[in-house]
Amino acid sequence: MMFTKIKSMQVVLLLLLLQVGVSAQKVSSLPRSTPEAEGVSAKAISTFLDSIANSKHELHSFMLVRHGKVIAEGWWNPYRPDLKHTMYSLSKSFTATAVGFAKAEGKLRLSDKVVSFFPGQLPDTISEHLQQLTVKDLLTMSVGQEPDPTGIVVQDSNWVKRFLSIPIKHKPGSVFLYNSMATYMLSAIVQKTTGQKVIDYLQPRLFEPLGITGIDWETDGKGINTGGWGLRLKTEDIAKFAQLFLQKGTWQGRQLLPAGWAEEASTAHIIQHPDYPQERRAASDWEQGYGYQMWRSRNGAYRGDGAFGQYALVMPEQDAIIAITSESPDLQGELNLVWKVLLPAMQPGKLPADTKADRELNQKLASLKLAPAPKSQVASDSSAIAGKQYRIAPNSMGIRTLAFSRKGDQYRVQIRKDTATYAFDFGSGNWAFGTTTLRGPYLVSGAQNHLTGLPPFQVAGAYSWQDAATLQLTLRYLESPHTQQMICHFDGDRIRVEVKQSFAYDAPGAAAILNGAVVK
Repeated sequence: MMFTKIKSMQVVLLLLLLQVGVSAQKVSSLPRSTPEAEGVSAKAISTFLDSIANSKHELHSFMLVRHGKVIAEGWWNPYRPDLKHTMYSLSKSFTATAVGFAKAEGKLRLSDKVVSFFPGQLPDTISEHLQQLTVKDLLTMSVGQEPDPTGIVVQDSNWVKRFLSIPIKHKPGSVFLYNSMATYMLSAIVQKTTGQKVIDYLQPRLFEPLGITGIDWETDGKGINTGGWGLRLKTEDIAKFAQLFLQKGTWQGRQLLPAGWAEEASTAHIIQHPDYPQERRAASDWEQGYGYQMWRSRNGAYRGDGAFGQYALVMPEQDAIIAITSESPDLQGELNLVWKVLLPAMQPGKLPADTKADRELNQKLASLKLAPAPKSQVASDSSAIAGKQYRIAPNSMGIRTLAFSRKGDQYRVQIRKDTATYAFDFGSGNWAFGTTTLRGPYLVSGAQNHLTGLPPFQVAGAYSWQDAATLQLTLRYLESPHTQQMICHFDGDRIRVEVKQSFAYDAPGAAAILNGAVVK
């Protein structure tokens, strides 16, 4: 009898665990479907991927959701679905969402004056324009400062105080100027009024209900989330966020966002350049109006948008969203491919099943990759540098020594800086994976505290001999859009290294030059 009871309890427990697992799966993942079942041609999606492959755009991930179901998703190896990716200014849309929650909870009003939140941080003389500045002005990028003060403010130890000291040229609310520090101030206001950093405040209100886990967000030196950048999350997390807005803030039958916030935040509250001719405005996805940290787009769409092509694109007329992470030098060109190829492929009803096209699309999605340089075909005396250490002359990167060693067909490179030594592996014709605490290429590297406190960074390295004396090392920082190249020129016992960042490979004077000699 006791054995029977125990077995019964085990069965009940197992069923409960299975139910919890199914429930968790429902929360954590969007449902999947086929393109034709949701009215989209699989052939058109394949054409989009081919167009990307034949363009200068470097996509890292892509997810297309129609009628609430994922119909295409892919990651360009070595990027993966389980890895976070730097959002850059797509972070702004999440900060604005925190403002929406705080407003609904009575913590603040959009008409509140910014100076009212920081009485101890104000300049000795408060100008009329500063006195007029409101939370809404911050949300709509119409602070009135000119030029954008971000580059100056982030070098200071007190960003709030420095921002408030910057003169405001135009009447707040009257002129649009993209201003990442305006979003930082929203983050500071949320923290001041709720007692929590934005990431913590959003945890039970947004991230947990959407099943978004494992994210992080940079802070300034005072422990305030940077707001305008610095959020890192996964591709499907972007898709969920966009889908939530498409559904006007509802999620699994529950009004998750404050009622009306999705509509209000995605409405154009200010026009970027009202003086531009209509023809010029009509051709640009950056001239359709700006909401609350959301850009209006052409074709009735809107988006959260980060540097180099981090997109949460919401298409209400098509009941679709698109999530993209990338490093693109031409953001308009990237969106143009969406409008040219994917938009016309979305039909109002179901399409006939096309098993062959689905199979070909899935094969294409599964084989996406950003291949390293092929194995070296040039004759090089690679053993000549193995086991050698080079002392590097004083340089802007603070690198003291470089050391090379071989293991099979891989190189290991050790970089010693002032306070630590970092080791990286580089594959030949394939990626060698690892982690590092060495900060990589970053647009906001001039900010105090940048990337501080984040976990070790995921990297993938590959090498190729360009000629008998030139070794190219490629290091991808997989949780960011960026890649670093070190082109090593060997001449006897001497070395010259060009260090380049992917967003400035060809910019004049952008390469850092290291010179050194073998340690005898």
